[in-house]
Amino acid sequence: MEKQLLDYILVPAGLLIMVAYHIWLLHHVVHHPSRTVIGLNALNRRFWVAAMMEDVSKNGVLAVQTLRNNIMASTLLASTAIMLSSLIAVLMTNGGGKRSEAAFIYGDQSDMGFSIKSFSILVCFLVAFLLNVQSIRYYSHASILINVPFKKVISLRNSDLTADYVGRSVNRGSYFWSLGLRAFYFSFPLFLWIFGPIPMFLSCVTLVFLLRFLDFTVDYGWAAGASDGEDRGEALELTGQF
Repeated sequence: MEKQLLDYILVPAGLLIMVAYHIWLLHHVVHHPSRTVIGLNALNRRFWVAAMMEDVSKNGVLAVQTLRNNIMASTLLASTAIMLSSLIAVLMTNGGGKRSEAAFIYGDQSDMGFSIKSFSILVCFLVAFLLNVQSIRYYSHASILINVPFKKVISLRNSDLTADYVGRSVNRGSYFWSLGLRAFYFSFPLFLWIFGPIPMFLSCVTLVFLLRFLDFTVDYGWAAGASDGEDRGEALELTGQF
């Protein structure tokens, strides 16, 4: 019972730390995009799309190749996620009841606990697969739209095809790719949960510290001197793109 109590305390605490960090990150992405890597990349993707669509005959090949590279990255993650999901499902159905207790694991080692751990990892990889499939969907749409000569089309009546619209598609593809990658990040603490709640909790804390340095910019570059008012204006533009 004491070992199970450790699972009841450390596992929710580790997950709460991860969720709280991502809520804090989302707040900064929405309200101060120039301070986060996600926000800066979203703003620069808008400029890139506008630059590519200024001269389709000149930049069309470059744009399609760039989007194709993004599609390949999403395809790789989606294939990896569905392969791992299938592997975990096979282990759950065939090997769930043939385990022996390990002395070095301090935590719940019951068959029910192992099933819960395996199912959590399975759901995490399935979510990663679905998110990356959505990323491929938006990138595929953008690869067609970015080559449309919108300066000619925009002269037509009631035309909604603009660089902002294409930029939203590219940004949404990138957002889904980032969320799919986050699902892979979440799977690492869940995997360590198999070896006990203590490694799981320590991995959550370590992962949050690492993500803190990966998600936030130290030097904003051209946005370094932006005032709070400018940050709010950029936030409105960024949220409008989504």
